[in-house]
Amino acid sequence: MTDHSIARYDVPGPAARLFNTAIRWLAERGVSIQGSTALRVRGRTSGVARQVVINLLTVDGRDYLVSPRGNTQWARNVRAAGTVETGSRRRSRRRTAVELANDAKPAVLRPYVDRWYWQVKGHIGGLTPTSTDEQLRAVAPSIPVFVLSD
Repeated sequence: MTDHSIARYDVPGPAARLFNTAIRWLAERGVSIQGSTALRVRGRTSGVARQVVINLLTVDGRDYLVSPRGNTQWARNVRAAGTVETGSRRRSRRRTAVELANDAKPAVLRPYVDRWYWQVKGHIGGLTPTSTDEQLRAVAPSIPVFVLSD
């Protein structure tokens, strides 16, 4: 578990929410847009299943959830629940989610930024594909990252 001392949350605006809703609708039906996947997690206060769309990153055979906007509602829910479901409604997988320590995050953040910078620029703590290791380490505390296992 990481230290949540840097609680950054870039709240999505109306256009981003509308776009994410459309991409989530597709992901829930098994249509992935550039790696998008439906994520379902139990709400930490309501207990009701919450659904969002995320970019599921695979590095060295392990799957990771990265919250580029920071300490989002879904990241807080994953932290509290410890389990998630990924995939479409017909082909979902229940997974355990464990948050990475800050020193382990740069190894995941670099490939995430390399792959999805075009989509998350402006929402990933100022990181770019040319960010140095030092910059990755400096921003790591503000970006929740979870490793998934079956």
